[in-house]
Amino acid sequence: MDKINRELLHFISASPSPYHAVEQIRLRLEGEGYTELLESEPWKLTLPGKYYVRRNGSSIIALDLPEGELPGFMIMAGHSDSPSFKIKETAPVQSAGMYTQLNVEKYGGMLCSTWLDRPLSAAGRVAVREKGRIVTKLVNIDRDLLLIPNVAIHMDRGANEGKSYNPNVDMLPVLGSAELQRGFDALAAEAAGVEEKDLLSKDLCLYPRTPGTVWGAEEEFVSSPRLDDLQCVFACLEGLLAAKRGESGAVLAVFDNEEVGSGTKQGADSSFLEDVLCRVCEALGKSPAEYRAALANSFMVSADNAHAVHPNHPEFADRNDRPKINGGIVIKYNANQRYTTDSVSAAVFGEICKAAGVPVQRFTNRADMPGGSTLGNISSAHVSIDTVDIGLPQLAMHSAYETAGVKDTEYLIRAAAEFYARSFRRTAEGIEI
Repeated sequence: MDKINRELLHFISASPSPYHAVEQIRLRLEGEGYTELLESEPWKLTLPGKYYVRRNGSSIIALDLPEGELPGFMIMAGHSDSPSFKIKETAPVQSAGMYTQLNVEKYGGMLCSTWLDRPLSAAGRVAVREKGRIVTKLVNIDRDLLLIPNVAIHMDRGANEGKSYNPNVDMLPVLGSAELQRGFDALAAEAAGVEEKDLLSKDLCLYPRTPGTVWGAEEEFVSSPRLDDLQCVFACLEGLLAAKRGESGAVLAVFDNEEVGSGTKQGADSSFLEDVLCRVCEALGKSPAEYRAALANSFMVSADNAHAVHPNHPEFADRNDRPKINGGIVIKYNANQRYTTDSVSAAVFGEICKAAGVPVQRFTNRADMPGGSTLGNISSAHVSIDTVDIGLPQLAMHSAYETAGVKDTEYLIRAAAEFYARSFRRTAEGIEI
């Protein structure tokens, strides 16, 4: 368990942006013998075979294909992005004649107050001119660079009585004094290893610099930035790599932009997963009818963290379904189908967890409190297969620093390894797994 949590925190620390998360996954896959497939080229596959495909540098799909008929796909999906502040293209802002700040806008629905008074920096990617081509470079200005200061209680007496934050006013980070010798673009270019004159455009966000930690009287909690959803992504990846190869194709799909609705070319609402699965079947000589039959014999686990019961506000939880940190994987339900779980998909995943010796909990919203949604139902609009929505229980979702349990990552790794070793077959008599 200690080793798993150290590796989890290392993975998160090395993933300050979705682009870095996908690069960490790529490096892990390459080390395990996976070969990259480019969407811009025809695919030639051999069975058995291990492959991966990237889109936009921030989404990735890994494939472990068996030898034989490939009856279907066992898919686990998560997302690489987290709520943050996107740095605008023209970033520097002068303030009060004394400070240089960065012009930012909200990305996703974060808890704004948690970003105040803590060291921050910037990471993502830049587009640069290189040998007559446009190429992208990862950027991580790996030092304490920025801070968003609170207003002192003496000047804002109502600060503890309910506070709203205007992102255009209250959430601009301070970069330095008004007399900076080097601007932000120069810092970004240096971090990318290029000349500032070759910098063409930027996709950069703020990220908290506070390192993750294990804490508690019995070291039962783990806290870190970006647990939602890198904790699930890490566990699903480790489960994929630990699994015995089954009869079906094992697929890990990590999408970007879940926090803003998934409606991008690299999001769950894109053609990415559909394109990859279709091209795999085409490369293996399957007909369109055989591809559709393979989908009918496929199953997806949409893995995105879940809400644990809050210690100070247990009244926000449902009266019966009350997830506990370190209590196991959470199956998520919603009557209005914001989660995809139904009786069949819950039963399938529950049986897999039982076989893996992994405890299962359940989450539903209070009937008078609408909750969030995730990528499962969005992806199902393109690849319509049986899907269950699950997550690991955590506190302070969408905070700059979130909290979960030290046991739950291992639970999901074990469940994922069991899942990927199985097949899902729909017959006239019922479902076989």
